[in-house]
Amino acid sequence: MVQMKNRPGAFRVRVPVILFVALLLISFTGSCQEQPKQRILIITGGHEFEREAFFNIFGDMTDIVYKEVLQPDVNQIYDTELMDRFDILLFYDMVQEINDHQKEAFINLLNEGKGIVFLHHSLVSYQAWDEFEKIIGGRYVLSGPEQDSSTYRHDVDIPVEVIDHHHPITKGVDDFVIHDEVYGNFQVLPTVHPLLGTGHPESGDIIGWTNLYGKSRIVYIQLGHDHFAYENPDFRRIIKQSVQWVQNQ
Repeated sequence: MVQMKNRPGAFRVRVPVILFVALLLISFTGSCQEQPKQRILIITGGHEFEREAFFNIFGDMTDIVYKEVLQPDVNQIYDTELMDRFDILLFYDMVQEINDHQKEAFINLLNEGKGIVFLHHSLVSYQAWDEFEKIIGGRYVLSGPEQDSSTYRHDVDIPVEVIDHHHPITKGVDDFVIHDEVYGNFQVLPTVHPLLGTGHPESGDIIGWTNLYGKSRIVYIQLGHDHFAYENPDFRRIIKQSVQWVQNQ
């Protein structure tokens, strides 16, 4: 994992990213030689989280291999061959920095059919990029009139309702309760396909959905704040089945 530093000079971006790409390609190729497994790039950065407990979710999935990269590094490699090494991208970041070239490169990935899973606070990313709302299928509103801004509260018991019992992502999942963080008053586009909902009074009604953008399958799951959520078996099953679904096109 490379954390890029904001240094002056012509090589501020190019050298660290090129070195990172080369090292990651070598290590990832080696890890996949024994048997084919689903290859996941996990994108973090911009929000603290309980790292060990979070990555235990993926360490316990025997049919995947994964690499983590911090933002803003990932924004700078959407148009490199590194993206071909991953079957899907999973975003658990919360960032605002992205330039026009990076936006175009990301949209190109979606037009090619790269599967994407967004979790929890990734809904807050890219507040100034209107197209991101169409990609993820909603928006957490950080600023604006008080009545329009989104809200959150930690450490609440959330009753989760499975809206679509027939979808592969919710297969084998019944309604459940999770100790997590609620988001309220966030925007959900009417074009998404709802998977999960809740009647919690401080939450939005729909808390999990699928979306299509370009040729890509996209999933957003609002749950996933800390170890209480990470250790919930229903949440884990939904994540596992989400990463499978976005690739199986």
